[in-house]
Amino acid sequence: MNLSSTYLGLKLRNPLVASSSPMSQSLDGIRRLEEAGVAAVVLHSLFEEQLVQEAHELEFLTTQGSESFAEALSYFPKPDNYVLGPDEYLKLIRDAKKAVKIPIIASLNGVTPGGWIEYARHMQQAGADALELNVYFLPTDPFMTADVVEKNYVEVLKTVRSQVKIPVAVKLSPFFSNLANMARRLDEAGASGLVLFNRFYQPDLDLEKLEVWPHVELSSSAEMRLPLRWIAILHGRVRCNLALTTGVHTAEDAVKAVMAGADVVMMCSALLGRGVGHVKTVLSGLEAWMTQHEYESIEQLKGSMSQKSVREPAAYERANYMKTIQSFRRMA
Repeated sequence: MNLSSTYLGLKLRNPLVASSSPMSQSLDGIRRLEEAGVAAVVLHSLFEEQLVQEAHELEFLTTQGSESFAEALSYFPKPDNYVLGPDEYLKLIRDAKKAVKIPIIASLNGVTPGGWIEYARHMQQAGADALELNVYFLPTDPFMTADVVEKNYVEVLKTVRSQVKIPVAVKLSPFFSNLANMARRLDEAGASGLVLFNRFYQPDLDLEKLEVWPHVELSSSAEMRLPLRWIAILHGRVRCNLALTTGVHTAEDAVKAVMAGADVVMMCSALLGRGVGHVKTVLSGLEAWMTQHEYESIEQLKGSMSQKSVREPAAYERANYMKTIQSFRRMA
């Protein structure tokens, strides 16, 4: 059974990649992920705010929109509260490259095409095999148009690409008026891969303290349906690689992701919840399913259920919505 796949120009022993998480904040965590069987590791993100040098730039990023709520500033962490600073991050890349054989993908998280992007070059020099650009941007300005938001994504990517020669993937959210067009524009702007989707963590309300509570919920397999649909739609329509993240917990989830057209399947919540040893369970289940259904390789499996390959392509579009609603009414 050939489980190998290719992502960002990297030959991987299987399609399972550990996505950015606390597990990749230490050399020991990275070693454990390799021993468990993942084919590559995405390091936790370095944030734009950590890398901005000029005080007035940092002040702008942290205070805009907070004029009416002075206490809002307390929600933005001080630089010394981050787990790893820029220098420690580069050291982790260098140490990881010496300690493990699997590819190390660095991660930058930001929203503006500023001087912080030059740090991508330092990541490359430290030995990163590729870079994941995590554009975590939630537009709240009612006067900011969709065109401005989308141009900003493209501009950030182009600026990063000007700094490095290693492959660059862009981690996207699903919140675009036309995701297919956004994917095409990023593909044409030089993205080597697209990671679908960034999982925006939603705040909750503490009814006793009357405070906004930053709350993290681990994903479930049901959440995989959104990226699964878009991977299937984009497969064969963009040149860059496709990575599915969010909701991958089981071997069956991994099979679905690859059949939709994903080059790699990224896991985080499942490993945080069940431990890194769960990787072996997913890999053995993946191989067992492929053997049972007479698939010889990941490449043979890949894209076999994409929109371009299925008998009814409309099932991924509006027709699927209509069919789902009608079937639910019949059940009721």
